[in-house]
Amino acid sequence: MDKTDLAILENLQADASRSLGELAEAVHLSPTPCWRRVQRLRESGVITGQVTLCDPQQLDLRVTAFVFIKAATHSEDWMVRFVAGARELPEIVEIHRMAGDIDYLLKVYLPDIAAYDRFYKKLIRVADLQDISASFSMETVKFTTALPVDHLR
Repeated sequence: MDKTDLAILENLQADASRSLGELAEAVHLSPTPCWRRVQRLRESGVITGQVTLCDPQQLDLRVTAFVFIKAATHSEDWMVRFVAGARELPEIVEIHRMAGDIDYLLKVYLPDIAAYDRFYKKLIRVADLQDISASFSMETVKFTTALPVDHLR
């Protein structure tokens, strides 16, 4: 991956809706070589998809909860059951298996605290849990989906 590939990635991460012509101009290429590079980045798995990001506030999702899970047991069966069940809950937008005191960290979007209570009741049916706790975000200070690429230069 060279500097031009990195520039393509930075530009697409900032705004994937721009036209190929705009992208090519931004990275100082003509459209055809730019398109070939984008295709190569997709085929190699560097680019994994293209999505539209929505503002949670505009969708009445005013509560962001970070839910901390401690497993009741540490077995593969438990892990498979928990992960499969958690993936089915649409409120969960991220699931992280953690090292340390917490086994899983979930990022959850909800309209209000009453919705968290309903979510909590669904989550505890997924698998036996030793402990579940949550922290609620008061303010999003930084949000980006763009991955840093400076270390590759």
